[in-house]
Amino acid sequence: MTQHPPLLRIENVYKAFGGVQALNDITFSLSSGSITGLIGPNGAGKTTLFNLISGVFPADKGRIVFDGADIRNKKSHLLVGLGIARTFQNVELFETMTVLENILVGQYTRTRCGMWGSILRFPWISAEEKNSHRIASEILDFVGLSQYADHTSSDLPFGWQRLLEIARALASGPKLLLLDEPAAGLNIVETLKLGDLIRKIRDQDITVLLVEHDMSLTMEISDQIVVLDQGKKSPKAPPGPSRKMKR
Repeated sequence: MTQHPPLLRIENVYKAFGGVQALNDITFSLSSGSITGLIGPNGAGKTTLFNLISGVFPADKGRIVFDGADIRNKKSHLLVGLGIARTFQNVELFETMTVLENILVGQYTRTRCGMWGSILRFPWISAEEKNSHRIASEILDFVGLSQYADHTSSDLPFGWQRLLEIARALASGPKLLLLDEPAAGLNIVETLKLGDLIRKIRDQDITVLLVEHDMSLTMEISDQIVVLDQGKKSPKAPPGPSRKMKR
């Protein structure tokens, strides 16, 4: 695999909550166009690190450098605009909206319309809306959900809701995609399809950071593995997968 310069650098990052040190001197980097698996036991600090990268709260010390800029103190909505998107452990969809509408919401930071544009209906608004629908349709086709565009998102099976959440994140046009346990609740067939999708996302030159307890999936698709243990980066090599993913 061709090596690219780091898109994300985590440099000596610390985070504490009260007297609990959640992350202690974490340092690693993600090469552009790669998949990195972030693994470790429950409570190791994986989701905390995701929250720092995505701007949910700031690191106490250290630097988080994305695409050459220190983003440690930037808010989540600004980071989406810069090119960082994420999914969550629990599916967070707009349940009363259609599948297509969920994708259109994901494009919000890439459009110019805003409140006044919607009210005044400037001439360019229609062209922007058509372009947004075109992009949304392409993304749904990419993840394999195009035939369900008009379905209410809550009516989808759970595995497809997982795919829809990834699709909505892709709609923001990310350079970096953070996937927080995307295979949770999926069966083996759905997990295999998810692995293929994550590779396809990487092949679109989108860098992926993955937290996942399914070790077979993580070891199968990751270009590198980072291990956290009790808030620290572990020097230990990750364990091998308990079962080989069959095709």
